[in-house]
Amino acid sequence: MENPWMNRTVGSFSCRQGRGLWKWMEEGWFRFKLSRPYPRRQADEPLGAYGERLAAIFLERQGYLILERSYRIKSGEIDLIAVWKRRVVVFVEVKTWATQWENAGGPSDAVDDKKQEKITRVALSYMKRHHLLESPGRADVIAVFAGVQPGELPKFRHFVSAFEATGQFQMFS
Repeated sequence: MENPWMNRTVGSFSCRQGRGLWKWMEEGWFRFKLSRPYPRRQADEPLGAYGERLAAIFLERQGYLILERSYRIKSGEIDLIAVWKRRVVVFVEVKTWATQWENAGGPSDAVDDKKQEKITRVALSYMKRHHLLESPGRADVIAVFAGVQPGELPKFRHFVSAFEATGQFQMFS
């Protein structure tokens, strides 16, 4: 039986060749979300929380699906956990600065060996808890320069696979 909604015209949009109205609306909504500006920092919001919120929006605009924000267990915390292309679990550490300093490295330099081991331990715990040990995983670092001047846009530096799993808690993928 043929779908009665096929080959119909809705406003100036024509639904034909299997391309339905929902698909068109979904694509339009996605384009609309990408065109929206980044939100402003709220008055009582800490800089780190604002940076994590901006990083989550940045990742969503890049095509990532955010699974968890501020995932905490006794041994540590991971800022964002996302999925890339429906198969790679990405553990993201977000480092935020108000402004970018010349020749000062960057926020990502604060992810030292001790922090890397902690992230690896928490990531492995997350993967065990959610039965994802067979899935590939990686650790990224996003440096966010939030900007303090009114109207200044945030800047991002995304370090994909920023470090290998360290210590006795290594992930193999």
